[in-house]
Amino acid sequence: MRSDCERMPALTFATMGTMVSLRLGDAEHGATALTAAAQQVETVFRRWDEQFSLYREDSELSRVARGDIRLTAASESLRDCYALALDWRDRTQGVFTPHRGDGVIDLSGVVKALAIAEAGIALTDRGLRNWSINAGGDVLVCGDALGHDWVVAIVDPADRGESIASVPLRHPLRAVATSGSAERGQHIWTPRNFEPSPFRQVSVFAADIVTADVLATAIVAGGEAALGDLAERFPIDVLAVLRDGQLLATPGLRKPLSRTTTAIDRFSSASSSARADAPARPAACERRASR
Repeated sequence: MRSDCERMPALTFATMGTMVSLRLGDAEHGATALTAAAQQVETVFRRWDEQFSLYREDSELSRVARGDIRLTAASESLRDCYALALDWRDRTQGVFTPHRGDGVIDLSGVVKALAIAEAGIALTDRGLRNWSINAGGDVLVCGDALGHDWVVAIVDPADRGESIASVPLRHPLRAVATSGSAERGQHIWTPRNFEPSPFRQVSVFAADIVTADVLATAIVAGGEAALGDLAERFPIDVLAVLRDGQLLATPGLRKPLSRTTTAIDRFSSASSSARADAPARPAACERRASR
């Protein structure tokens, strides 16, 4: 018998310095329709990358960074994206920031998530109800995987070939984003003393991918204090890996973790990189605006 993943192979493409993996479970739409949907998703990601990548000299954000154009003269979409990032800076009490240490505006903390969200809306608008988008370990899902829950495997930062937990993405937490130094090196610094983060990796499960992505970055930057504060204030679940390999987890992840390891539960919230797999039980999808 073929596995669910074999019956629903991933469609992949490279963008934003990472790989995007798309799984579509609506086989009744036909191969032509699914191919067109995948092409639209790729177009969405490329448009965001072309406008906001600081690695592209011709991107609009690079032109702002060089001073070729003033921020006030930039496109409405860029200014809206910057305003969203500033709003998240305020909501996280400055732990998340859209500014690099040299003052350059860097919107990478929200752009990939916004691209994922827009791609999800595009799929839903095409009538597709069962899909998974995985962009470099940040995952958004809708519907189910051939009658099962979508499940993400949280990668072990000490061994990228192993996982530390497999977690079903059930309503309302249908998105997960992971931040840390295991894959990209030490690229997030604590904002107050500029020391390396106490976390090697943080995975945040949320109802939307932007919240998951922003808060994963904020917790890495803010350390255990930020983890406790943000887990109290936002409806999220968190799995964090300390530099010594210990795990910290909110109560909602206690059951998934019990299969593979023991979590240290230091937080009272009622309420990682991830690989999107198939299996576990159906759930409805909420459509959310990307911006």
